[in-house]
Amino acid sequence: MSKIQFKALIAVFIWGAGFVFTKFALEAFTPVLLVFIRFGIGLIVLGGAVIMRKQFRLPERDEYPYLVFTGFLGVTFHQWLQATGLQTASATNTAWIVSIIPVFTFILGFFFLKEHGSPINWLGIGLSFFGIVWVISQGNLKVMLSKSILTKGDFLIFLSAINWAVFSIISRRGLKKYPPALMMLFIMFFGWFFSGLWLITSPNAIIVSEEKIAIESVLSLLALGIFGSGLAYIYWYDALKEIPAYQLSVFIYIEPIVTMILAALLIKEQITLATILGGMVTILGIVLVNKQPALKTEQHTSAQ
Repeated sequence: MSKIQFKALIAVFIWGAGFVFTKFALEAFTPVLLVFIRFGIGLIVLGGAVIMRKQFRLPERDEYPYLVFTGFLGVTFHQWLQATGLQTASATNTAWIVSIIPVFTFILGFFFLKEHGSPINWLGIGLSFFGIVWVISQGNLKVMLSKSILTKGDFLIFLSAINWAVFSIISRRGLKKYPPALMMLFIMFFGWFFSGLWLITSPNAIIVSEEKIAIESVLSLLALGIFGSGLAYIYWYDALKEIPAYQLSVFIYIEPIVTMILAALLIKEQITLATILGGMVTILGIVLVNKQPALKTEQHTSAQ
């Protein structure tokens, strides 16, 4: 394995572990406070990297409305959906639902960008959704046919996956003008700013649970900021410069597997046969969706 491939693997491992870290952090911190601190730390890490690489420059004046909107969508709103959803959704279910972001991106590209796919792409979409439903329902046919198959947490995670797909398409414009790390720095800054406004205007949002606070919660929050919102993005975009997007996307399939294993080891979530089978079907579906991609999703196919 080359050095650049190792960087991609580290990024995916960090993002996969991030769902478990979030579960620990949420034991002590509210979702809004978690997002604010996490991306404040990530902003320092990512900003330092951009400055060291001499990539920093201010945006053009007419770009600010666009960057403000993408920052709100890609950080504030997206991370609130995930952090709130993870209060009740399992880390394992979250990882598998998030893994089908490329599927949503493909669908949005079909309807809004007029980018058509082949029958095998659409077969992949069907398999991906079936696999996710199988995981969530644990293979129970009665539950699969129920209208209430998604818990509130699962539903919010599902919305976050759609939201990130929308963000992925919108952010393509900015990535044509700015280096990826610099683009993420702008997005992270405005997302962090809106999180701060949300924090100071939300009742009880700043409260930290002193009864439940533990070293695990604090360390998990630090890990989310330093590694999940900082180092992982840097490593992923370093890899994207040298590895074709269709090859790099293979690493994304590892993310839910990492989450599943760590969730079983650290927070005692069960690895069931239904989870394994549903996950395999989901991965197969995503592979088919990417086989003849109608939409290049290389920049933001992972969501954190």
